[in-house]
Amino acid sequence: MRILRLTLGAILFVGGIVLTLLPGSILFVIAGLVLLSYDWPRARGWLKYSQRTMTLSARKIDRFLLMRKLR
Repeated sequence: MRILRLTLGAILFVGGIVLTLLPGSILFVIAGLVLLSYDWPRARGWLKYSQRTMTLSARKIDRFLLMRKLR
């Protein structure tokens, strides 16, 4: 089960990186990191960092769009 989880996590992570460069979704990166974080402690740190970065980016975009609407 561990080998399957690591393999699937690695495939999702690498596939997510490719789809991030091309038009695609970064959710594959997050899903890959979630699977990898069960067995690889460093992936947990990357997952927390990416979640924090995505949260801050979403807040900045929301503020920008709100200010644009008010003008």
